[in-house]
This record gives sequence, structure tokens and C-alpha cells, in this order.
Amino acid sequence: MEHKHFFPPQDGVSLASLAAQIGAEVTDAGAGERVIRSVAPVYRARQGDICYILSRRSKEELKTCEASAILCDKALKSLIPEHIPVLLSSSPATAFARAGALLFPTALRPVPVTPTVSGVSSAAFVDKSARLEADVLVEPMAVIGADVEIGAGSRIGAGAVIGAGVRIGRGCTIAGGATIQSALIGNNVIIHNGARIGQDGFGYAPGPAGMLKIVQIGRVIIQDNVEIGANTTVDRGTMDDTVIGEGTKIDNLVQIGHNVRIGRHCGIVAQVGIAGSTTVGDGVMIGGACGVNGHITIGDGAQIAAMSGVLSDVPAGERYGGVPARPMKDFLKDVAAALSQSESRKQKSGKND
Repeated sequence: MEHKHFFPPQDGVSLASLAAQIGAEVTDAGAGERVIRSVAPVYRARQGDICYILSRRSKEELKTCEASAILCDKALKSLIPEHIPVLLSSSPATAFARAGALLFPTALRPVPVTPTVSGVSSAAFVDKSARLEADVLVEPMAVIGADVEIGAGSRIGAGAVIGAGVRIGRGCTIAGGATIQSALIGNNVIIHNGARIGQDGFGYAPGPAGMLKIVQIGRVIIQDNVEIGANTTVDRGTMDDTVIGEGTKIDNLVQIGHNVRIGRHCGIVAQVGIAGSTTVGDGVMIGGACGVNGHITIGDGAQIAAMSGVLSDVPAGERYGGVPARPMKDFLKDVAAALSQSESRKQKSGKND
């Protein structure tokens, strides 16, 4: 099967037009009429494709590249083969993302499973008290409960369940199999397949007969332009709210505990677990498979390296890593010392043999 079976090449746009739309500069004026139809990685890009490089590590891949254009910054222009036109950009990754969005707009959101063009499928259940604005699409087997409100242009995917009283803003996509309850959702939010939003959090009190469940009567508030990945869970608050701030992007398979408050424009990568009542500031980046303790604060702009264990507060703007997470300089020193000790033991063992 060819690479582009699910997202075939587009009719195309001229290189000059594409450059203007993504804020890049075509260095070869004669190449402006070349037609760009798709995006591709450097090593297998062919005519009609555009690709990008960010470092000199792409030098070997350029040997097999036959792209119609390559995006890069000025410092890397000399690496590009002479037969390939260059698009200069101070932020080539951002420019490439814009190019991809222009060429494949339908790939930016989960696509409908059924050919329904608009309206509510006859195979869906929508409670009579639910209020849907214009141009809302509800796919087969979706269930929309009592007193739900859904804004114009939003889509509810096949098999999704929207619990009673939920509010969903305009231009949202709730993909197939997702479940949403006890939640208020802003505009232009994307929730991918199988996500679980608003179920009760993990709260118990020990008693003589075992663990007693603590009721979870808060909400989940998801602000505008948030994206939540497949099979991610966001628990509702115990008594207060769990909040996901504007523009934050959350990967697949992330666990957000009850009462967690995540700021604006954060990035949280797959398999992160954030325990209850933690506060995450604006612009925080958390690498994959991190565990974040409950009742702590991660300050604005902090960065947490992948596979770290965050046990205590992280100051704003700091880079932390390791288990337990600590300032990156300290973590790297500890790693270097451990490697040195390991090598020393190997050498001593070899001499003893």
C-alpha cells in the first residue's frame, strides 16, 4: 500500500503562493511556479513534495531527496542540493506545519466515520431537551443526554456519549467513542477517539471496613483551542474544578487527576500522569512518561524532561529532569558521575579477571 492511501496528494498550490501563505522566502525566483501537492520526510520526498530540515543531521537524508522544495533557515541553506529550490524561514518547523495545514486541512481533526454531511443521524440518540445550534453534525450511535448544549459547527463522532448538562462550544470536534460528562467545553476544542472527560476522580478515605469512596462533585472546564489526545482521561474535581487552560495540547494516554489546574499553551506528552490538586502554570512542557506528584506547583514556562518523577514544586522557567526531578544541570552531573563509576567498576572487574 502506498504511503498516501488515506491522505492522497492535493490538487496543489504553486511554490510562490505557498511561500507567501506560510511566510517563507523562495530563493530561486524561477521555481515559483512549481506545484506542491504533499508533504514528506526528507529521505523519501519526491517531485510535488515539500519537506524541511532543522539541523545538519539531515545531511545524509538529503542524498536521496528529490523534493520540489525544502524549508530551512539561512544557516542550513548550503546543505541543500543545487537542484532543489529552498524556502527560507526563521522558523522552518512552524512554516512546515502551516504548509501541511494548507495542503491537508481535513487531517487537522479526526475525520467523520460515516458519510453524513450534516445534521443528526437517524441512528443517533439525542434527548429532546438538548439544544443544538446550526450545522451541528451527530454521527450514528452517538448519545446526547438531557439539557446538553452544543454550539454551531461542532461534530459529535460515532459512538460518542455526551452526558447530561454538558456544554460544548462552537467549532468543536468530539471524535468517535469519546465520553464527556460534568464538563464545560469552550470553542474550537478537539477531543480525540476514546478520551474520557469528567468521570469521577480517585478519592477514598480509609475506614475500618476498607476504603470509603469520597464523592466527586466538581466539574471539568476545558477552555478554547485545547486538543486532547486519544484515550486520555481528565477527571472531574472533587468539590472544585479540574481546568485545562486555553491552547493547551495534551497527547494520547495522559492521566489528569481531579482538581488539577493546567495553564494556557502547555504541551503534555503521552503517558504523563498528573496527580490530583497539582497546579501547572502557563507554557509548561512535560515530556513523555513523566509522573507528577499531587498538591505541587509547576511554575510558568518550566520544562520537564521525559521519564522524570516530579515530587515537589518546580520554579518558573526552570528545566528539570530525573527521578526525583531536579535542575537539569544537577541531573546531568549525577548521570555523568554514575556512568563514570560504572565504567570504573568494569575496569576493576576486568583487571581482577
